[in-house]
Amino acid sequence: MEKTEENRKESGDFEEEKKGFRDGSICGYDSLHHLLSANLQPHIFQEVSRVLLGFNRGKALERIVLPESANALSSEHDFDLQAFSFSADKEFLREPRVVRVGLIQNSISLPTTAPFLDQKRAIFQKLKPLIDAAGASGVNILCLQEAWMMPFAFCTREKRWCEFAEPVDGESTQFVQELARKYNMVIVSPILERDVNHGETIWNTAVIIGNHGNIIGKHRKNHIPRVGDFNESTYYMEGNTGHPVFETAYGKIAINICYGRHHPLNWLAFGLNGAEIVFNPSATVGELSEPMWPIEARNAAIANSYFVGSINRVGTEIFPNPFTSGDGKPQHTDFGHFYGSSYLSAPDASCTPSLSRYKDGLLISDMDLNLCRQLKDKWGFSMTARYELYEELLGSYLKPNFKPQVISDPLLHKKST
Repeated sequence: MEKTEENRKESGDFEEEKKGFRDGSICGYDSLHHLLSANLQPHIFQEVSRVLLGFNRGKALERIVLPESANALSSEHDFDLQAFSFSADKEFLREPRVVRVGLIQNSISLPTTAPFLDQKRAIFQKLKPLIDAAGASGVNILCLQEAWMMPFAFCTREKRWCEFAEPVDGESTQFVQELARKYNMVIVSPILERDVNHGETIWNTAVIIGNHGNIIGKHRKNHIPRVGDFNESTYYMEGNTGHPVFETAYGKIAINICYGRHHPLNWLAFGLNGAEIVFNPSATVGELSEPMWPIEARNAAIANSYFVGSINRVGTEIFPNPFTSGDGKPQHTDFGHFYGSSYLSAPDASCTPSLSRYKDGLLISDMDLNLCRQLKDKWGFSMTARYELYEELLGSYLKPNFKPQVISDPLLHKKST
């Protein structure tokens, strides 16, 4: 039985829990899932999990047993390692299309005051054991977090952080290419891109590496936030690559980078282009977005009948010079806590428990891509959508003389006699 709050205060545990909360835990627990599991009776926890995480084909997600080598890497390097399986109904005319997908979340390795090259190389060194664990586990498609090769410095508006930007075929891509070849794995690598062919313009870009180590293509972030500290247009502007879907050896994938998850039409466009898995590599802090985090990507998976992988970095990144964000707060040296909590969602509304709120982590999932079509057939969202009505409205909305379709009660503005 868990201690009551009063007992914790008396025993001195309360202060430890508050400290843990400041460090990124929830009352001392890695995640909401672990908190509920530890404090609810099993039959109650099972029902709460059904409501919060959904059922896949009528039952809770099954855990996957991973190779001992992957578990050993998790223990040695102290990262969260979880694995689950999404299944689909057996079909008579199609074989199962099971793909093993991995998501990696991580904190930076050195203080932001360290030499830039040291910071970058230290992140490479930190990520390699996690990618090795993914490779040892047979992951087919792996996605890293937004701008994984640097601190998320886009709050500071100091242009020196642009030094981390590199060409699509630069050092970070080469590091990932070698591992993609080694493990026969597709890797989505979000970087800060320097476009050397167009005036060294900087973009927030995801590079898609094929399982042979080749560069399949790239996608640039469509939506740029201007919210509090996240005024990223100091560094890069809205992308110009549209909504590409990349056909890989393991399925059709797309990348909806960070802030794009707040835009339903962005999710829709990737679905219209045929995506089966959409990755959402992100960097977001608890005070700003945590209530939205478990909802938006999961809703997109349901509405568009595809799988979604949501990745958020972890830790608090402190910068040498204080900055303000124009929102009335005093100057500060950090964004806040990046709360991790990466997870995977399926088109049937089921989702995995999330990774830790404060530890590096690797989340692995088997997913039968046949589930995408099965849910399209079941719900018929694409069939019942009225795209012609949306087109007419959007076409009118983009014109300067647009008037909203509002019908007022004729008595609303009638003068009383």
